[in-house]
Amino acid sequence: MKTVVIGLLGTTLDRGHEWDRWSQWRPTVSLCQQEDLLIDRFELLYSKNFQTLADLVRDDIRSVSPETEVVLHVVDFDHPWDFEEVYGALHDYARAYPFDPENEEYLVHITTGTHVAQICLFLLTEARYIPGRLIQSGPPKRHGQAQADAGTYDIIDLDLTKYDRIATRVRQDLQSDISYLKSGIETKNAAFNKLIEEIEQVAMHSTEPMLLTGPTGAGKSLLARRIHELKKSRGQISGSFVEVNCATLRGDQALSTLFGHKKGAFTGALQDRNGLLREADKGMLFLDEVGEMGPDEQAMLLRAIEEKLFFPMGSDKEVSSDFQLICGTNRDLQRDAQDGKFRQDLLERINLWTFCFPGLRDRPEDIAPNVEYELEHFAKKRGKLVRFSKEAREDFLAFARSDEAKWAANFRDLNNAITRMATLAPGGRITRQTVADELARLRRKWTRTEVSPTDDILNEVLSAAVVAKLDLFDRVQLAEVLRVCRRSRNMAEAGRTLFAVSRQERKLANDSDRLRKYLARFGVNWSDLSKD
Repeated sequence: MKTVVIGLLGTTLDRGHEWDRWSQWRPTVSLCQQEDLLIDRFELLYSKNFQTLADLVRDDIRSVSPETEVVLHVVDFDHPWDFEEVYGALHDYARAYPFDPENEEYLVHITTGTHVAQICLFLLTEARYIPGRLIQSGPPKRHGQAQADAGTYDIIDLDLTKYDRIATRVRQDLQSDISYLKSGIETKNAAFNKLIEEIEQVAMHSTEPMLLTGPTGAGKSLLARRIHELKKSRGQISGSFVEVNCATLRGDQALSTLFGHKKGAFTGALQDRNGLLREADKGMLFLDEVGEMGPDEQAMLLRAIEEKLFFPMGSDKEVSSDFQLICGTNRDLQRDAQDGKFRQDLLERINLWTFCFPGLRDRPEDIAPNVEYELEHFAKKRGKLVRFSKEAREDFLAFARSDEAKWAANFRDLNNAITRMATLAPGGRITRQTVADELARLRRKWTRTEVSPTDDILNEVLSAAVVAKLDLFDRVQLAEVLRVCRRSRNMAEAGRTLFAVSRQERKLANDSDRLRKYLARFGVNWSDLSKD
């Protein structure tokens, strides 16, 4: 297999002294002097302004290594320190080069050229546009020994898995980032852990918008803030984290809050306002409940994302803001787009990276570590250390993981429950009684949440304990029966209304008896329905 080196002409080091160019170490020439490295071909890249030097280096390589073929390639940069220009030129060269990795081994020399060019060669090799390894050369250890001593060289394989210690550091950094995004909580749910790993990869390697979906209280806002802090710690962004709940914005207020306004743009606009998009410049904008945005805001947001430009209200001059965007929603935006409630083009722009968050009920194995996290958070906030007794902890976790636990508001429900128990814990110890009282509160809350406002009649007629044990099917049916009874003058009239169809098929229609038996199933008597 042939060995091929690709390298840039060193316009200073490869020149050497004019009076004796062999008295100085010259990276490109010296690389071809290595006794244990036979180079079959050297692809030498240079600017046409240095044609004379390129010819000289080619001739010198021939003199020290006759078996090395030197191929000259003109690659011009008008501005050799312009990263985009240099990368573009080298990228074009790499794309056009007829690589033959089955028969040739490629080494990319990164000792010569500007730092920008060296970085670009590294990136092209890492991305496999150049299917080879890096080679770096160094001068001889003793000054003035260039001709006798060709110096040193190292071949660098970018497959980090071959370097255990480096790979270990990479894994440690990755795990550290993932743990940070999870607020240090040692979650055990496999699907959630995989989700966070994917989010970490996207956050560290992409600036495109991200869409976080899932039920209210699932942790979307906290994660967005963590992503911002992580990217800022790595120097990827420098600006602020700006958060807004789109459900709170309406009309002129929405446009002004997001895009700013000029003085006098509308009644009450007494001075200029920058708007949140400009506040997020060089930082991150989190639009929570983005599905609640109005059509005008959606149109302006789309242009702001694509062009980084928008008009503040009342202004005929565009302003710019280069922000990274994260959106959150608990709605089905695809369905909203089909129904015309959300712009399809905006949805396509923000859902390149979409991550769906599971609710707390879908992560029963993560409840215990989150309970510990909430207790630690309470201790830091209140300066009071609180712990469960062993039995109380078992009681709470058994309920929390059961089907009875609705966790309607997800982590907000859990946070509130822990806060209440920790606040009421006698002597800093959450007892079984403290847990029992809290579980009763949660049951009442979730019962009220699941029953519509018109079903309050159940709570008027039945005890909370009885209502809590009813299936949703029975609650809905019983509530309607009770409302009909309340509207009727007597049980017979209520029976005729409730059984108006089926009574036609009976020879003897005893509606009152049927109604009495139905109510008795729930411990209800007609006298309990008195309207007085």
